[in-house]
Amino acid sequence: MSSPLNIIIIGGGAAGFFAGIICAENNPHTRVIILEGSAKVLEKVRISGGGRCNVTHHCFDPAELVTYYPRGSRELRGAFARFQPQDIINWFEKKGVSLKTESDGRVFPVSNDSKTIVDCLIKAAKTSLVDVRVKSQVVSLQLQNDRFKVKLKNGESLTGDRILLATGSSAIGYQLANSLGHKIVMPLPSLFTFKIKDSRFQGLEGVSVNSVGLKLSEKGKKPIAQQSGSLLITHWGISGFGVLKLSAFGAKVLAKNNYRMMLSINWLFPDNPKQVQEKLLEIKNQSTHSRQQISSFCPLPLPKRLWQRLLDHAAISSQKKWAEVSKNELIKLAQELAQGEYQILGKGVFKDEFVTCGGVQLKEVNFSTMESKICPNLCLAGEVLDIDGVTGGFNFQSAWTTGWLAGLTLSKSH
Repeated sequence: MSSPLNIIIIGGGAAGFFAGIICAENNPHTRVIILEGSAKVLEKVRISGGGRCNVTHHCFDPAELVTYYPRGSRELRGAFARFQPQDIINWFEKKGVSLKTESDGRVFPVSNDSKTIVDCLIKAAKTSLVDVRVKSQVVSLQLQNDRFKVKLKNGESLTGDRILLATGSSAIGYQLANSLGHKIVMPLPSLFTFKIKDSRFQGLEGVSVNSVGLKLSEKGKKPIAQQSGSLLITHWGISGFGVLKLSAFGAKVLAKNNYRMMLSINWLFPDNPKQVQEKLLEIKNQSTHSRQQISSFCPLPLPKRLWQRLLDHAAISSQKKWAEVSKNELIKLAQELAQGEYQILGKGVFKDEFVTCGGVQLKEVNFSTMESKICPNLCLAGEVLDIDGVTGGFNFQSAWTTGWLAGLTLSKSH
């Protein structure tokens, strides 16, 4: 009998934990150790979704699924064809965890408690004899004579045949990957709200619109990024799914511009200014509405307070009746409704579920095995890679998928 393979996984988050379980379950002739630097494993799983854990998203078509990833979509296409949301749902349900899908497609445990997911993973690791060590901070990683030497902060050294780097978006993970020859794309924040100080938003905190069109541009230039989705007016500016999506897809250009850019908001998406103008003219000419005050009768799917504020901004008197509003005023109003310009003054923070773009360059990794193309017997999974998804369970799904692929690779006999 050959001696068991020593597998060392650096990082006790979703990707590292799942990879360790998959490796041990697929090859009992491996000795799997998970090293976690902090005092608790699976901390991001614990706090995600407001403590409910947004496990994945109800999107079972890999071609559609990749559209939710600003970075990594091309590389994940084949990976999702092998392990996708339906597979992780099946995996948890086989382990006795019931999951449910909410109306927006996010998948949560029926218990509404992330502890259910954390306990399931810890139990699966224990059952498959994975050795989980907390407070085991790795300070260096070297390849010597085809084996890895892992040095811990407490002075201990471990030797491994294969290594998985699943350190999330931590500086030490990037340092370790870099020390083995990998290039790091500079990490930057992704998924954040926008700080905007504008009289049009004053006093409208809590007002939301289900579907707006958003375009990002440098002053006086063509749009660089655009997205659509919900928008919520807040005390500091704007939030909502559409805003978070735009922040993710525009993460690099926003950082380059020091988070000060122009934002165009189409409150009546997908209608364009011309279509909005035509609708307004039609209403003005309808005898049933022409005698009504423009401020009290809003014919468009907009919250009344927002409608009144935008009328005010377009310098249309609230006392005017629809029949009294000139064509030029309606053109100006249509412009404001479908192409209003706002100045972004900075980024807000987005809860504790901090997501970064950046990390290990994707072209240096084989996405059918998650093996490094630079360093033999090294695998990488999760957020240490230059992959990020929008909010809604997509970041966990890339962790489960890359963890699953890495786990299979780590489990292969010599």
